[in-house]
Amino acid sequence: MGFKCGIVGLPNVGKSTLFNALTQTAAAQAANYPFCTIEPNVGEVAVPEPRLVKLAQIAGSANVIPARMSFVDIAGLVKGASQGEGLGNQFLANIREVDAVVYVLRCFEDDDVTHVAGKVDPMADFETVETELMLADLDSLEKRRANLEKKAKTGDKEAKESLVLIDLALAELREGRPARKAEVPADQMRPWRMLQLLTSKPVLFVANVDEDSAAAGNAHSRAVEARAAQEGAACVVISARIESELAMLDADERGEYLAELGLEEPGLNRLIHAGYQLLDLRTYFTAGPKEARAWTIRSGWTAPRAAGVIHGDFERGFIRAETIAFDDYVAHGGESGAREAGKLRQEGKDYVVQDGDVLLFKFNV
Repeated sequence: MGFKCGIVGLPNVGKSTLFNALTQTAAAQAANYPFCTIEPNVGEVAVPEPRLVKLAQIAGSANVIPARMSFVDIAGLVKGASQGEGLGNQFLANIREVDAVVYVLRCFEDDDVTHVAGKVDPMADFETVETELMLADLDSLEKRRANLEKKAKTGDKEAKESLVLIDLALAELREGRPARKAEVPADQMRPWRMLQLLTSKPVLFVANVDEDSAAAGNAHSRAVEARAAQEGAACVVISARIESELAMLDADERGEYLAELGLEEPGLNRLIHAGYQLLDLRTYFTAGPKEARAWTIRSGWTAPRAAGVIHGDFERGFIRAETIAFDDYVAHGGESGAREAGKLRQEGKDYVVQDGDVLLFKFNV
């Protein structure tokens, strides 16, 4: 199951450096973790998950397969992209395909790296990108609305429902606010997502700082953090240059380098976890002698739907899920111990899978 985060920003803000660090890290992990570059600008990376390693040790698993996320390095945007400037059309098409948007904002001074606007101002950069996305949404919706209005007048129920959602979005966009600010009824979220609005996607802010500011941030990154708080969004302070250097080191060297910088873990780990949380994702596990594996689902998914992530037959023929909480699995030394201790539960079709559940699905097709 793939989830994509689009890395978005103006030229020369460090987004490609960040993407390259992500993919280099994944390539370095290739001996243990599956990795692939789907296209030149799409890379899959492992979600850091210490619980999976523990499960594999207990189960004696021959292979360890983590959950994965995709990051997309989207073509640099320039002012006027909504009208086709630069690679505007390509940019807008690529961003429609992602599940969330990662705004990479330049928070470092460097005379050798030219800023397109002539000065470092991360919030001005953000406004430029966000404005272009809003203009693109506005143009798209106004064109679509005229046709839907004609259909609605003939009594078309679907057209009427779509008009309500489009008007919700237009009300925000015409006031200079992104579509994600609209209050959409819970039962309308699916058709809302089908509108494919650029500014309805969840967002994550990345403040790309210089090496000396990687641990404590700087004035620029603090401005980004403040804006993220206003948006109700997460913010990750990261030095893309440091991350690209870390990606070239082995595990021991990486630990020493992080310690020298006063960092507990690579910024990329925090970025991946933030993306995972942004999309409201959860992890469940399967574990046995052959492999221990992490599977990604959305919060609130029931056991049959979670089983479908492994294979459609598991969902169609679902009977039950043998379920052990992660802590119980560890405390009792695996499946047999948990079963003997009465910690293995038989869950049915209505069970909502919890983060960390260790599951074995029973099905019949």
